[in-house]
Amino acid sequence: MPEPSAPLWEQRVRATRVTLPDWAPDAPHRCLYLSNPSGTFELYAWDRDSATTRQVTARKDGTSDGALCPDGAQVWWFDDEGGNEFGTWKRQPFEGGADVEAAPGVPPAYPAGLEIGRTLTVVGCSTDEGTSVFVVRPTGTELLYESEHDAEVAGLSRSERLVVLEHSEHGDSRHRALRVLTVDGDVVWERYDGHGLGLSAVGFSPFPGDDRLLAMHERAGRVLPFVVDPAAGTEAHPDLSSLEGDLDADWYADGSALLVRAEARGRSTLHRVTLDGECASLPTPRGTVAAATARPDATVEFSWSSAGHPPVIRSTTGEVVLAPPGPPAPSSVPVADAFVDGPGGAIHALVATPPGAGPWPTVFLLHGGPTWHDSDAFAAHRAAYVDLGCAVVQVNYRGSTGYGTAWRDALTGRPGLTELEDVAAVRSWAVDSGLTDPERVVLAGGSWGGYLTLLGLGTQPDRWTAGVAAVPVADYVAAYEDEMEPLRAFDRSLFGGSPSEVPEVYRRCSPLTYVGDVRAPVLVLAGANDPRCPIRQIENWLAAAAGHDKDVEVYRFDAGHGSLVVDERVRQLRAELTFVARILGLAPPG
Repeated sequence: MPEPSAPLWEQRVRATRVTLPDWAPDAPHRCLYLSNPSGTFELYAWDRDSATTRQVTARKDGTSDGALCPDGAQVWWFDDEGGNEFGTWKRQPFEGGADVEAAPGVPPAYPAGLEIGRTLTVVGCSTDEGTSVFVVRPTGTELLYESEHDAEVAGLSRSERLVVLEHSEHGDSRHRALRVLTVDGDVVWERYDGHGLGLSAVGFSPFPGDDRLLAMHERAGRVLPFVVDPAAGTEAHPDLSSLEGDLDADWYADGSALLVRAEARGRSTLHRVTLDGECASLPTPRGTVAAATARPDATVEFSWSSAGHPPVIRSTTGEVVLAPPGPPAPSSVPVADAFVDGPGGAIHALVATPPGAGPWPTVFLLHGGPTWHDSDAFAAHRAAYVDLGCAVVQVNYRGSTGYGTAWRDALTGRPGLTELEDVAAVRSWAVDSGLTDPERVVLAGGSWGGYLTLLGLGTQPDRWTAGVAAVPVADYVAAYEDEMEPLRAFDRSLFGGSPSEVPEVYRRCSPLTYVGDVRAPVLVLAGANDPRCPIRQIENWLAAAAGHDKDVEVYRFDAGHGSLVVDERVRQLRAELTFVARILGLAPPG
């Protein structure tokens, strides 16, 4: 719990949060969510009928992945080591009890999908050898699918007869194909839309006797839902031309309609859509819906926040569904929209400013992914930099989601450099408009944003006063060698091949290539057990920077791609704020 005397930025990080509760289809009063009142993010079981809550997991490094059995009797959770994301599934009774191996016969791996049925479970596993999918029955475990390519289990029908896989056997893990199999391995339906057009599966209808599959396609230049009957091979495409942006969808509990979330210009709206195209907008405040679910009574519950308002679990009835214990996170300032002409078209950016008049010292805070986007959602990092006295600019550069598939895929063959062209265009606008002090501009980000930070400091050295790179890709060839196989497959698709196949592309797009050109002081944060941006490739960049006598500070932590421990999150953000304040000549954080 945050101390009232702690600075606002720390109170925001320490405030208790809850994710949207998942619920058991056959026992919807039994729910599972992620929260941090213990000081570590863990799984919690919530019985709505008895109004009781129980902490399910309690591990030193926290737990993030879990699921309920359909009858709500068991909680599954993923057991890894130190945040390395490699391990096995465990389970325990909903009311509490001993943990046992949930999927005996399934080897340790990176998770590649989990679908828990009433009499069997389908488990996806990813290793350096590729993807394997197992069917776990009371009588034993059987191998259903095996491929050297990246794939994932994406759905199990209510009848437990059909399984849907997303796969990349055609060689492009960023634009997958779909295949529906019986649990005995017979192919029922499959679809590949061709080069640059991805498919993804949401899941089968939850209604008994209904084996229709809800999936997403990109054939119209943006992500849209459709419903397929695998046995008949027929498809239904509701008319969603009235909704802007990229869409995602899920079933209503009776299979009669879809719950559609539209993402456009960094904000979300919710809609109930029947398959004949009747679209009704649901009451959602201006801001961002992180997740939504339609309950059996047809009400919709959703996790909502805005830049100024901390997250809350709401219902379309107007009620707060689940309030985290303890004081809420302090509010922050709203964001404004900026649209800037760029080399690939109009670039959308979100801008938050401290009180008073500019120009301000400015932090360009870059999102990860790259297939992600910044939105009008509550963010402790953004708020902390505003409290420090900085304007914050978040750029939804080419590569971001929510602006159509052409924008998302525009970085193919030239990753990093493409996004940074957009960041540079927005920086020029920020200086010319009087928002930004050109002598005090920080480039910062985590994961892909950390990669862009290091690459930008080397390729645009005149533009940046300092850099903060958290868990970055720093040496792309070494990163490729050490990262998990699904990310290697992603990189092959993004770069046009492996480092041995297109070495010049990796050289041109790797921060290590430009480390000698870096002029600004840099803070690098690195996780010892990170399987996504592994530690060796960061050490390579740090060694090269030291060889060039660069001004680099390093913060190492004993976790994976980030930390689920609140104290550690506080330490990391304090290190960032202290570094930026020192470089920019601002008062240090409390």
